[in-house]
Amino acid sequence: MKIMKFGGTSVGSASALEGLCVIVKKSQETRNVVIVSAFNGVTDALVNLAKTAVRGGACDEALAAIEARHVEMAEAFLKGGVLKSVLAVISDEIAGLKAVLGSAAVLKELSARTLDRVMSFGELLSSFIIAGVLREAGLGAVFIDSRDVIKTDASFGKAKFLQDISYANIREACKDGALYVAPGFIASTVNGDVTTLGRGGSDLSAAIFAAALDADALELWTDVNGVLTCDPKIVSGAFTIKEMPYIEAMEMSHFGAKVLHPPTIQPVLEKKIPIKILNSFNPDGPFTLISHNAKEAEGLIRGISCINSVSVIKIEGAALYGRAGFASRLFVALGRRNVNIILITQASSEYSICFAINPVDEDAALSAVREEFATELREGSMEPPEAEGGLSVIAVVGSRMKSSSGIAGKVFHALGRSGVNVVAIAQGSSEINISAVIPQKDKARAMNAVHEAFFLSGVRSVNLFLAGVGLIGGELLKQIAAQREQLEQKYKIRIRVTGLANSRNMTFNEEGVQLNKAKEILASGEPCDLKLFVQKMKERNLPNSAFCDCTASADVALMYEEILHALIPVITPNKKANSGSFEYYNAITSFSRDRGVPYLYEVTVCAGLPVISTLRDLYLSGDKVTRIEAVLSGTLSFIFNSFDGSIPFSALVCAAKEKGYTEPDPRDDLNAMDAARKALILARECGMPLEFSQVEIDPILPDECFQARTVDDFFAELEKSDAQFEAKRLAAQKEGGALRYIAVIEEGKARISLRTENVRSPFCSLTGADNIVVIHTNRYNTLPLVIKGPGAGAEVTAGGVFADIVRIARTLV
Repeated sequence: MKIMKFGGTSVGSASALEGLCVIVKKSQETRNVVIVSAFNGVTDALVNLAKTAVRGGACDEALAAIEARHVEMAEAFLKGGVLKSVLAVISDEIAGLKAVLGSAAVLKELSARTLDRVMSFGELLSSFIIAGVLREAGLGAVFIDSRDVIKTDASFGKAKFLQDISYANIREACKDGALYVAPGFIASTVNGDVTTLGRGGSDLSAAIFAAALDADALELWTDVNGVLTCDPKIVSGAFTIKEMPYIEAMEMSHFGAKVLHPPTIQPVLEKKIPIKILNSFNPDGPFTLISHNAKEAEGLIRGISCINSVSVIKIEGAALYGRAGFASRLFVALGRRNVNIILITQASSEYSICFAINPVDEDAALSAVREEFATELREGSMEPPEAEGGLSVIAVVGSRMKSSSGIAGKVFHALGRSGVNVVAIAQGSSEINISAVIPQKDKARAMNAVHEAFFLSGVRSVNLFLAGVGLIGGELLKQIAAQREQLEQKYKIRIRVTGLANSRNMTFNEEGVQLNKAKEILASGEPCDLKLFVQKMKERNLPNSAFCDCTASADVALMYEEILHALIPVITPNKKANSGSFEYYNAITSFSRDRGVPYLYEVTVCAGLPVISTLRDLYLSGDKVTRIEAVLSGTLSFIFNSFDGSIPFSALVCAAKEKGYTEPDPRDDLNAMDAARKALILARECGMPLEFSQVEIDPILPDECFQARTVDDFFAELEKSDAQFEAKRLAAQKEGGALRYIAVIEEGKARISLRTENVRSPFCSLTGADNIVVIHTNRYNTLPLVIKGPGAGAEVTAGGVFADIVRIARTLV
């Protein structure tokens, strides 16, 4: 004997009904009872119809639409006498519904009893049609009216079934061994008043039939592949749980797993009847088996569930401390108001207690507390109760929690790493559930973060929002695309570019932008608004989000503070933030340090060379930097490394421009502003609170060069200075050295100047556009620490940014 229940979507269309017939035919070798829900959307339509009637609104059109839908379904499958009899039943039931609505309209009142009567028509109509369809298919189905067999108390809207009489009625009705079809959700009192079994009532109807008939299995046919590890609409990587014990299923269903409802399990649990949850649209696909002897989960947890909306009531005060019976008084008071407690937690100090409830019960709960503890509130030994709404509960479920340490730590590390604040925590004595109350806006981020932490085999992901896809940003996208497969397979790191922006357009894709077409996709995106881009990044609330700025824009840099305060890490080669006002630099770096939100800017100085990280490591290990000398401009390094007298200085600058070592206007490099910003950043990393105006810059060029109106005019002026530069070169050569443009940071000051370096100096060992940083510290006082290598270029700069992005991923657990 099998009980097969089909939900609203599994019976809601002609194609769905065809699938139902195929599924039932395949089970002909066993005795079966088919329990069906109303066609999807019909119950809601009936409720709205009842409310409209009470308000005095017109119902004829909506009523006709409901009748037409059922007639259309019947005519699609039935013919002859069967069709005629089914259409007669539809007509009679619609007439009965119309009469009930008419009575409600006259009374202008919609009682729970009347609403149950109205809602019952959905299951009655669908079940009678489906019984006819199965008869037409040659399966000899017999219709059973659940109102005749399932008896309940008079708690209209969520009636409790009466076990003994219901089981006896069902056994009597199903004794002939035929295929039976019965409506779910509906029942009646012993006096014959129609009742409904509440949320998940059709599942409960099926469970009642299964327990009454000692069925071999209860099959719940839905539109998903069983119970998934998480809601697939929230977590795209959710997958089917193959099997689970009743207790885990009850925990997950209590906390919002929509394919199963807690009351469903109880009748079959008592008789150890297994439950299968299957997909009627994919009958041969994965499914979940729930039984008393399910195998232990392979992972540490079985799944993650969520209650979308709760309110938390907080109570605190001295009246709670050491007071026996306080909790009892609280629960009784709430029970009198029919307030159901979802979760409760109390501080070990006994000074405070909080509990989560359905938001619709918030006013009733507050009133109950104020009424019960009126004396304590009046005496001031208890603070007035407070309610906080806009919250959700996520629950991590698994029997292995009882024997495994570190699970709670992993859960809360994942939440904290994703910037999710935890309002309250609870764990049952069974140790198979850890629940956390969190802001509702963070629900998706929280569930994705926890799911990834437990189920993705150690995969650590970053959802990257990238501003700037020019020289450096474009190269970064190429490097991510080229390395993506190896990162994921070998190092379990997954980088998704989920947002892109440039000065013109922006685009978003939570599944990840196709990297080899990123620029084309961006070109067809919506117009870029920087503030809107940041707002949308925050609103998406993706776990492990990170913002990467590959622009040179001061406006973008000024958004870092807002982004960091949203607990989103920032990676940047843009020097504007760290070389702007010291106040802003200090604000963002201090926040990053104090709140643990990564702000990574290694490539702002010397591209991919590990300069910033080295200074930070020296500081953290207790060393003190006493002096830094550095060549910080790749352009100026190339020019002075190549200035050997073979060609005039102006010709050398022209050659550097032609090779792409300078900006289109070489003065943008020769004014040394870029090198000065880098020097300022190094000074600030050494603890010097300097402003940009305090960096001493020794000009390389005469004023006339900067005053020239065009680039051609600039080169004309520069040629006039060739003799002057040659004289400086010869003087340096005479001293056994060469000219280098060097930054010096020491004693709270930073300056950049052109000076003569001895040929044995590390600065004279540079080639091409190399950079060099020479660091003197208390420990490195005899021989300085030297960092040398390419300090410019899109490839090495993008590589440094990429390394910082990977560094973000590697901090995830």
